[in-house]
Amino acid sequence: MIDADRDFLTALFDAAVAAADPERALAAHLPARPKGRVVVIGAGKGAAQLAAALERLWDGPLQGVVVTRYGYACPTRSIRVIEAAHPVPDEAGLAASAALFDAVRGLTADDLVIALICGGGSALLPCPPDGLTLADEAALNRALLASGAPIAVMNAIRKQVSGIKGGRLAAACHPARVVSLVVSDVPGDDPAQVASGPTVPDGTDRATARALVSAWRIDLPPHLADWFAADAGAAPRPDDPVFAGNEVHVIASARLSLEAAAARAQVAGVPAVILSDAIEGESRDVARVHAAIAREVATRHRPFVPPVVILSGGETTVTLRGTGRGGRNSEFLLSLALSAEGVGFSALAADTDGIDGSEDNAGAFGDGGSAGRLRTLGHDPAALLAGNDAYTAFAALDDLFAPGPTGTNVNDFRAILIR
Repeated sequence: MIDADRDFLTALFDAAVAAADPERALAAHLPARPKGRVVVIGAGKGAAQLAAALERLWDGPLQGVVVTRYGYACPTRSIRVIEAAHPVPDEAGLAASAALFDAVRGLTADDLVIALICGGGSALLPCPPDGLTLADEAALNRALLASGAPIAVMNAIRKQVSGIKGGRLAAACHPARVVSLVVSDVPGDDPAQVASGPTVPDGTDRATARALVSAWRIDLPPHLADWFAADAGAAPRPDDPVFAGNEVHVIASARLSLEAAAARAQVAGVPAVILSDAIEGESRDVARVHAAIAREVATRHRPFVPPVVILSGGETTVTLRGTGRGGRNSEFLLSLALSAEGVGFSALAADTDGIDGSEDNAGAFGDGGSAGRLRTLGHDPAALLAGNDAYTAFAALDDLFAPGPTGTNVNDFRAILIR
């Protein structure tokens, strides 16, 4: 890939991330000051940056707790930041959930709770209900991550196996009013799905969640499956009176970030098209569809005429088949490179939070010659894809994209440039 294309694609990613900048996103959604106290709670990969931005914007005293991933913290003045494990929960996350409940204990109707919620909170807030343990919740997370189920399915199940998700944290704030400010990383921007909705309930019941486990053939450990078969501890319904008067605002999303990237491309003189901000499905399969579109554009100048950059977002999934390294964006790009081999394109696929799965990269760069270069280096790109080993592929090519934690999270960012 030529340096100019790499620089162009990086600039589009930067524009997408900047559109979800915490301070910019919060400024237009600050609630009015209450008569009583203001308590801040939150969770997600960008929760610390949201908390720091709120401290800069808020005119008055604040206190509270937010939880973020290890290595994602930033300095704050009065809001405590706790780090915990992601994507599989740990003891620090268990303590963090307890700290959030402690922060909202004993509030009154005159108090205000500002909830800063963004992607990653599901794993960061383990809170096993009676009869289950942290090990059970970690086992559930591993089973969900390996299943290939879309994020909405995973979160519907998580909510039924938790003491904090599915609106339970907001219920604990009653009678204080809760204003949830949500950075959406889910297709469709349903705030109840972000971080499994600790402060935003939805209507999914236990029976529906059980049906999803069956439909997606999610392999639950026997002890967890037995617990799940009972109806005790179901999540509260949205019409529960404890949620009356609460507010929910989506303050940043994939849609807004893709639009910002498209605008940056236009300034650079490259027309941009947005396929969708809500694409789901198996990463390698989604890549094949993108590859077919790229090939059609490059060879037949339809449905778009080059030069053009094709943008898309959403959250794909990976069904684990091998033991290699790599997240969903790297796997998307390796599949794209194989499916569109020989086509004149340059592409970047990356997670806007700066981390693709559990690795240290956000994603990778690729082009129509990536697969051939891998073979020259002695690697079989098809075998690497079959083994979920996209990280190894792009590390060998020196094409990993590793900007580090960005402080926000509006899910996948994909850009395919056809000159």
